[in-house]
Amino acid sequence: MADGIDVDHEHLISLKLFVVLSKAYKTIMDRALKDMKQYGLSASEFMILEVMYTKRKIPIQQIGEKILVTSGSMTYNIDKLEQKGLLKRVPSAEDRRIVFVEVTPEGDALFGRIFPDHAGVIHRLLHGLTLEEKQDATELLKKLGRSI
Repeated sequence: MADGIDVDHEHLISLKLFVVLSKAYKTIMDRALKDMKQYGLSASEFMILEVMYTKRKIPIQQIGEKILVTSGSMTYNIDKLEQKGLLKRVPSAEDRRIVFVEVTPEGDALFGRIFPDHAGVIHRLLHGLTLEEKQDATELLKKLGRSI
């Protein structure tokens, strides 16, 4: 019994996992964000560029499905990236309702230069786990996400 509430051992373990997972996420994300910001990009801008670097050209709506950014925030961040010359909007020739986003040569060059360093930072942040533990953690977290 904790503070008058009957909580069994399994509930306590679930609560502990939640706290540990939250703290680990915050610590890793804070350091990853610091790395992203050194390139003059917000986290949202960085994540949009990352999607665009691999996809090259996709409809705006599909970018939002790949990262956790609201549609209003998506428009704002794409505007900023377009102003920086890193992305451009391309209207669909087949459907006027669809607008594609395409990485520019400048965006491609920037992300090609910064992403390997960023990937190295992420790798170093996760150095506390072995390769096998990282693979296991990935599968367990996917399982957790699918179970909700």
